Amino acid sequence: MASPGTTPSAAPDPAELKTFTFPNGHVSFKYPADWKVELFTGGGSPSESATATVIDASGTEQATVYSGPIADGVSHPVTRTVFESAPVPGLAAQPAPAAHYAFYVDRMDSHATYRMHLAAGAPKPGQGAALDGIIRAGDGVILADVKFIEKPFANDAAAKSWLAGTEGQALKALLLSISYK
Repeated sequence: MASPGTTPSAAPDPAELKTFTFPNGHVSFKYPADWKVELFTGGGSPSESATATVIDASGTEQATVYSGPIADGVSHPVTRTVFESAPVPGLAAQPAPAAHYAFYVDRMDSHATYRMHLAAGAPKPGQGAALDGIIRAGDGVILADVKFIEKPFANDAAAKSWLAGTEGQALKALLLSISYK
């Protein structure tokens, strides 16, 4: 993730986007035209799993999108503050819970963990157990996460400011563009 003090602006114009499609042809997403995607595939022939790493124009890894047959989930007690959440249109036909783009902070003791990713269902604010997002699609799963540095934001206001900026809007648009066919 680049610096959190990015100047606010809208998401990239659709004409300035490229589309990446996984080798199996099922999962795709849009990303800024001046960024690139590197693909890592699992063993076997043909490979059943793949991870796409999205890298911005400066060479910084921004997000990963995984498509494959299996994934692990982790749950832990947190107090969550949700900044934004919206259903992902291209995944609406997949099994419940519905895939959502989500940006929030989880607090455990005095530690804050900021997350932007696909979530299984709309994330709920307040105290509860956080479960990472595993989206069922076809006969496999999709996971998608923005890669934040260790402590990306000084506080929630800085996180909201970053979200309103160019980088935050580009990554939000990427997550909302994920589709399965």
